[in-house]
Amino acid sequence: MPDIDQAADTPAQILAREDGVRIAYHKFTGRSPGIVFLTGFMSDMEGTKATLLEEMCRQDGRAFLRFDYQGHGQSSGNFDDGTITVWAEDSLSAIDRLTEGPQILVGSSMGGWMMLLVARARPERIASLVGIAAAPDFTVEMLPRGLTSEQRDEIEKNGLVRIPTEYGDMPYTITKAMLESGNDNQVMAEPLDIRVPVRLLHGLKDTSVPWQVSLDLQKNLASDDVVVTLVKNGDHRLSEDADLERLTDTVRRLADTISG
Repeated sequence: MPDIDQAADTPAQILAREDGVRIAYHKFTGRSPGIVFLTGFMSDMEGTKATLLEEMCRQDGRAFLRFDYQGHGQSSGNFDDGTITVWAEDSLSAIDRLTEGPQILVGSSMGGWMMLLVARARPERIASLVGIAAAPDFTVEMLPRGLTSEQRDEIEKNGLVRIPTEYGDMPYTITKAMLESGNDNQVMAEPLDIRVPVRLLHGLKDTSVPWQVSLDLQKNLASDDVVVTLVKNGDHRLSEDADLERLTDTVRRLADTISG
């Protein structure tokens, strides 16, 4: 069993950064490679996939980390002040300061974008990537295409717009700063020099991020070891029992292969 620093049913620990930011996290140490879960847009580390992977790692004696970006969950900050740059910096600081050795990054939706930014910035630390309905560059084309002309005008006038979502009671907040930051952090505009094993899981019934995005991503990656799994009846969440079993099996197989 791992040396458990933070159990799932205990309060989150806090990474207090020098800039005053407080990043909430759960982690425990164990064998390498460790697993890091990167959450989606307006999601948090208490979701089913994050906690399920934590339990898997606990059973396997493997190191694990999950955390909240600024303005999400239990971390400090106002969501409206967040940008792709801010959340990528949160991801880097969490991995730099809370993990050791090689890591497998598991990114859900926007977390799939975060994992690519981290892998590009810290290639020596990343052993593998697993994307769950990965949404790289979603603020560049996907999100703007879904906005009405009135919503775009409101962003220009007020700096943000709030739009309803099927994924919860709280509306999505889209800010001008986030859109501009997304343009500065694109990963699909040119080939990605990422050469580790990559697994991409995507539902064919995903109405938020088209499954073709995962196919485009596998073409854009330099790695020769990229496997895309398309789930016939899968939606964006990929949270059905079979989806969760597929996820844990994918991550476990990668980790076992890497650790030998």
